[in-house]
Amino acid sequence: MSMKRFITLEGGEGAGKSTCIAFLRDYFLEKGLPLRLTREPGGTPLAEEVRDLLLRKRDEKVAEDAELLLMFAARAQHIAEVIRPTLARGEWVLCDRFTDATYAYQGGGRGLSVERIAELESMIQGDLRPGLTLLLDLPVQQGMARAAARNEKDRFESEQNEFFERVRAAYRHRAAAEPQRFRVIDASKPLADVQAALKAVLDQWLGQQS
Repeated sequence: MSMKRFITLEGGEGAGKSTCIAFLRDYFLEKGLPLRLTREPGGTPLAEEVRDLLLRKRDEKVAEDAELLLMFAARAQHIAEVIRPTLARGEWVLCDRFTDATYAYQGGGRGLSVERIAELESMIQGDLRPGLTLLLDLPVQQGMARAAARNEKDRFESEQNEFFERVRAAYRHRAAAEPQRFRVIDASKPLADVQAALKAVLDQWLGQQS
C-alpha cells in the first residue's frame, strides 16, 4: 500500500477547494489514473451522518473535546471503509481535508492541545499519513469575502475572523514544519494561476512515482 498515492487538499474558508477538487479530478481522468475522490468529515454513510452532527448549527454548545472525538470517529470509519482499501488496490485517493484540518481547526482555531490530537492521530491512523498535501492559502479577509457569497453558513463558517486567523496560522505552521509533504498554493491569485500551480505540483509528483 503506497501512501504516495494518498493526496489531501487543505485550506480555510473561501480558498476554492471545491473548484480545485473538480480540476484535480479531471487531471487524473485525463491521465487515465484510477482515483477515489472523498472528503472529511465524511466519505462513508456513517461518517457523513457525523459530518451533519458536526456542521449543523445548534443552541447547545458543543464541547471542544466532543467535537474533536467526533472528527476522529468519522475518520476511523472513513479510513477503514474507504482510504485503506482504495490504497491497497493500488488506486489514488484525493481527500478534501484530512487530519491537518483537525490540527488547524480544533488545534489552532479551538486551542486544543496538539499533543492530544497527535495521540488520537496515532491511535486511529497508525502509520497512515498523506504522501502529498496541497494547501490552498490566502488571507482570511479575502477568503471570508468569497465565502460570504454562499448560502447559509454552517457551525464552523459562523466563527469570527480571529478564529480563522488562528486556523490559517496553524496550517502555515504545519506546512513549514513538513516541507517534504506540503505544497503551498497561493489561492489569492486568479483561478488559472492556481490551477497551473496545482498541475505543476502533480506533474512533478507523478513523475517521481513512475
